[in-house]
Amino acid sequence: MLEANRTVHVVDDDEAIRRSIGFLLRKAGYAVETYAAGAVFLKAVSRETPGCVLLDVRMPELDGLEVQARLAQQGIAMPVVMLTGHGDVTLAVRAIKAGAIEFLEKPFERAALLGAIEAALDQLTRAGRGQLAAADAVVRLAALTAREGEVLGGMVQGRPNKLIAYDLGIATRTVEVHRARLMEKLSAHSLSDVLRIAFAAGLGDAD
Repeated sequence: MLEANRTVHVVDDDEAIRRSIGFLLRKAGYAVETYAAGAVFLKAVSRETPGCVLLDVRMPELDGLEVQARLAQQGIAMPVVMLTGHGDVTLAVRAIKAGAIEFLEKPFERAALLGAIEAALDQLTRAGRGQLAAADAVVRLAALTAREGEVLGGMVQGRPNKLIAYDLGIATRTVEVHRARLMEKLSAHSLSDVLRIAFAAGLGDAD
C-alpha cells in the first residue's frame, strides 16, 4: 500500500502530458491524482491533502504562478514543482522565490522529474516536523492582510486589544474583528495556537 505522503498531484491542461507523467510516476511507485485546470485542483485540495504538486506554469484562466499564490493564500503548504515548455527564466525565479522546490523545462528527463518529486516529498519529512511546521507557519501567515499582520504583531508582543487599538489608531472592536479573522485563517483555536504559529514563522525572535 502506498504511503499517503507519496502522492503527486499533476496539474496540467494538456491531457497527453497528464497521461504520460501519470504513467511514469505510477510505474515509479507513486500515487497520482491529475487535474486539467488550476481551479479544479484548488477546489479539491486542503491543508490536510497529502503529497506534493507538479504544476504547469502555462495554463488558461489560472496559470501555475497564480495557483501557487492561491495555495499560499489558503494556507496550504504543499511542496511545488513547476513545469514549463518555454524556459522562461523570469517565471523560474518568481516560482522559486515563491517557494517552488524545482523548475523543470519540457521535455524533461525522467531522472530529473523523479529527482524533483523526491526532493519535494522529502520536504514533508526532512529534519522532522519542526522544519515543516516552520514552512507551514510562514505560508499561513502569508494569507493575512496587512492590518491582520499588525494585530498579530501586537498579540505576539503580549499587548491587550485596547493597547493594540491605541497603537493602530482604530477601535477596540475593530481589533477584535481582525483578531477573530486572523485566528480563523491560521486555524488557531486559542492565543496559544496563534503564538505557536507566529513563533514557528520567526515572529518575535528579537524578543
